[in-house]
Amino acid sequence: MTTATLPPTVAPATARPGPLRRAACDATTLALRVLLYYRHSPGLILASLIVPAVMVVVFGYVFGSAMTVPGGGDYREFLVPGLFAMVAVNGIMPTMIGAARDIGRGVTDRLRSLSVSRPAVLLGQVVADLVVGVVVLLVLAAIGLAVGWRIRGGAADALTAFALLVLFRFTMTWMGIYLGLAVAKEDVAAQVGVLVLPVAMITNAFVPTGGMPGWLRTIAEWNPMSAVVTACRDLFGNPGALAADAPWPLEHPVAATLGWSALLLLVFVPLAVRKFSRHGR
Repeated sequence: MTTATLPPTVAPATARPGPLRRAACDATTLALRVLLYYRHSPGLILASLIVPAVMVVVFGYVFGSAMTVPGGGDYREFLVPGLFAMVAVNGIMPTMIGAARDIGRGVTDRLRSLSVSRPAVLLGQVVADLVVGVVVLLVLAAIGLAVGWRIRGGAADALTAFALLVLFRFTMTWMGIYLGLAVAKEDVAAQVGVLVLPVAMITNAFVPTGGMPGWLRTIAEWNPMSAVVTACRDLFGNPGALAADAPWPLEHPVAATLGWSALLLLVFVPLAVRKFSRHGR
């Protein structure tokens, strides 16, 4: 009696995920790494949530008592879109410090030694910051509603305004990552991050630009943050103070915000990826 010999079973080949899927998985994993860091550092989250409330009180009630909006309107409704834009710009600081901290602690070198997508490593940090930024933005919106700010435009316009704020935060985060990689020292990054405040102040976020000296008014009106603030005021239906001779970015703030964001991303995303890939060489 002969025994039939079965052919060896060949294990089916496992389909290897494509590069985009691998990059998405890498970015998700590294975003969770940053979010876990925030989870174990509740002071950072608490500070991020307290700062908007402090800004509303200081600017809305202390300074606001002496402020008037040209053409009429409540100052706090004029102010809150400016604070929204400031939250977006503040995306520079945590990512700058985080990127510099990772370099100082050797995390960047360990990540570069792994078989992961270089852009995905940075994108993970960007996504984590966006999650935190959206939470802070929602908290600030709730505080704004409590002090009298209102959305007077349509729902579609309001969603467009929030989308522009998230886009601008995304853009500022990439700038912060590049600056952190360039500085490469956490203490220096923390000191450089303080410079974000005066840059944010030279805008139309807190006061109309009409009363500024000519040279300073030009800087403020061409500051990308001013376009974001003006776009939000228009879309939310809040009072503004646009001069008759306002430059193009303030006359077309939505288009200007998209243009500034695209330009800054085209500059800082490749610079950040290149700086990360060449670190230590």
